[in-house]
Amino acid sequence: MDLKQLRTFREVADSGSLSRAADRLHLAQPALSRQIRLLEAEIGLPLFARHGRGMQLTEAGMALLERIDGPVRQLERAIDEVRSLAGAVAGQVALGMMPTIATVLAGPLARRVALEHPGLSLRIVEGYTGHLVEWVQRGVTDATLLYGPAPALHLRVTPLLTEEMVLAGAAGSGIGPEPVPFASLAGRRLVMPSRQHGLRRIVEAAAGRARITLNVAFEADSFGVLKELVMSGIGEAVLPRSAIREEEAAGRLRSAPLVRPVPRRQVVLALPTDRAPSRATALVLALLAEEVAAREAAGDWHRMEGATAGAESPPARSAPSPPRALAPAAPPPAPAGRPGPPPPSPAPGRRRTRRRNPD
Repeated sequence: MDLKQLRTFREVADSGSLSRAADRLHLAQPALSRQIRLLEAEIGLPLFARHGRGMQLTEAGMALLERIDGPVRQLERAIDEVRSLAGAVAGQVALGMMPTIATVLAGPLARRVALEHPGLSLRIVEGYTGHLVEWVQRGVTDATLLYGPAPALHLRVTPLLTEEMVLAGAAGSGIGPEPVPFASLAGRRLVMPSRQHGLRRIVEAAAGRARITLNVAFEADSFGVLKELVMSGIGEAVLPRSAIREEEAAGRLRSAPLVRPVPRRQVVLALPTDRAPSRATALVLALLAEEVAAREAAGDWHRMEGATAGAESPPARSAPSPPRALAPAAPPPAPAGRPGPPPPSPAPGRRRTRRRNPD
């Protein structure tokens, strides 16, 4: 078993087809097929079920992919890091985000990376908070944004931003601009993500403080679907205002501040404790800090205590510290075990930029 075989296995698993994997790896299809057969012979179990539509992972294949994904990425990252010592920084950086954050940050950050560091490849991975924690701990991602506070995670966590949530409704809902008492949500039909989502937990915590029971008429585990339901007028939602700016500007949604209490979300940056960020990761995090500062200046977000606005260029060595703006605090004393993903959410794909379930 060697790195080439594991890379081939990972690519075939990701694409579901030998021909597509061969195109991606720029290798002949018979060569890839031979690598898979050698790997299956060494393990002693079939890793794929072959059928007319392609190749599907068996139970053994899924178990292998789960266990080798992070280590293979770490090996690839180490090779890129050593190569970059001879010149410009290169390689791929995988950054985890919640969908409502990715809606705001993913595009501007990707454009900055392409413009300022053309040798870098940025992969945005969207998912539930539980999945994001697992992926960064396993090495599938290099860093991740999470809902805070996060005191019980075995990760290096840095406060990043806070944002007030608003009540959003369809164009003809009559919502806004006057503030809406949170207690009035008890009499409104709401569209919300399911209970495993960070946004749902924030809203329910505010409902507990207001001593009301929410009337959740519809649930949507996709941020895009959730917005579509609200725009159709069948319900209203409590959402971060920054994530619906485009719809508000186009007149498809209206929003109003919520008061008594004001629901707020906290967002933190988390990095693994068992490895230093690469030079490539440090460069991306420096740009991330600048994009967050730009949103703060625009009034969308507020800086959390412990976060700073500036970012230093990373030192030119193989294991640099992260930029000062995102320098993680000391890890908390109580490590958490690897969380299992919530049942309804699929495992992450490998597209360069992802659209997944809402936080």
